[in-house]
Amino acid sequence: MTPGLTPATALLLTLPPLLWAGNAVVGRLVHELVPPVTLNFLRWALAFLILLPLAGWVLRPASGLWSHWRRFALLGLLGVGCYNALQYLALQTSTPLNVTLVASSMPLWMLAMGTLCFDARVTRSQLAGALLSMAGVAVVLSRGQWQQLLALRLVAGDLFMLLATLCWAWYSWLLSRRAEPEAIRQDWAAFLMAQVVLGLAWSGLFTAGEWALTEARIAWGWPLAAALAFVAVGPAVLAYRCWGLGVQRAGPAVAGFFSNLTPLFAALMSALFLGESPQPFHALAFALIVGGIVVSSRR
Repeated sequence: MTPGLTPATALLLTLPPLLWAGNAVVGRLVHELVPPVTLNFLRWALAFLILLPLAGWVLRPASGLWSHWRRFALLGLLGVGCYNALQYLALQTSTPLNVTLVASSMPLWMLAMGTLCFDARVTRSQLAGALLSMAGVAVVLSRGQWQQLLALRLVAGDLFMLLATLCWAWYSWLLSRRAEPEAIRQDWAAFLMAQVVLGLAWSGLFTAGEWALTEARIAWGWPLAAALAFVAVGPAVLAYRCWGLGVQRAGPAVAGFFSNLTPLFAALMSALFLGESPQPFHALAFALIVGGIVVSSRR
């Protein structure tokens, strides 16, 4: 049976796409100030400092983290080390339109991975919801003009985003399998800290490779500092907290549909920052995406 979707859970799963849309906007603004993989490492290093006074006890030998290090190493690899690093990499060679379109396939990957790897049953309502939700994303991406979708061409960045989407689908399904110690699972800061600790090791390794293989540089200043503060507090700590709790309540398959709110929020933010007025297709897209969420979450 598909998990129920309460208003409180819907709010928990709506906030992360809003913050992730802001993350995409900010990441694009500072792409010339900091290398993409380094940006991911810095955001999680700051998130670690934020979580330290809240859940520093997780670092102790008897906390349960180290006895379950394999699970947290995998969660850290997928959610901390890979997802956003791959997204930032994708934006280096691909357009935001292509990247967002690839990411909009998230509900289908959620359903496919659940069926193939986690013995989850796909219902007709979930398939119908996936089609409605992706139609809403297509409306946003095409700005109401379907000819724009026909002109898309895939590049290397699109493959990076596809890999990022697969990582996030796997990560979300793993969240639904509660295999960590009770003390860590009951404390949201501790659960996130356990992922960040080992995720930083992965991210640091990837960052070292970036500096060794590319001409990486950082342009320090207030713009970069403000951007780092935002991506560490909002898209990292708050979004991951809400997403993890929402996935546990509603299930990965239903939660995956909420990720399609990200391109809609990104379009609205772009309109706000660029001074453009909202268009009628934004309302249509919102109706389709929310309709997909409602249909997919029906029992």
